[in-house]
Amino acid sequence: MAELPDVKFLTVAEVAAIMRVSKMTVYRLVHAGELPAVRFGRSYRVPETAVTHALQRPAADVG
Repeated sequence: MAELPDVKFLTVAEVAAIMRVSKMTVYRLVHAGELPAVRFGRSYRVPETAVTHALQRPAADVG
């Protein structure tokens, strides 16, 4: 069996708290494909590295 790397998964609520956004915003990012996630049953888990990368990306200019 292949060994899996030590990946830490976060819940949507944890991601929302880290990113300081609502849970609905996290769900929108996941469904839009902007934030990778894995579905476990009826819930999603987001790799911690994906959150780190998302926070390091420059924000789009609005206006």
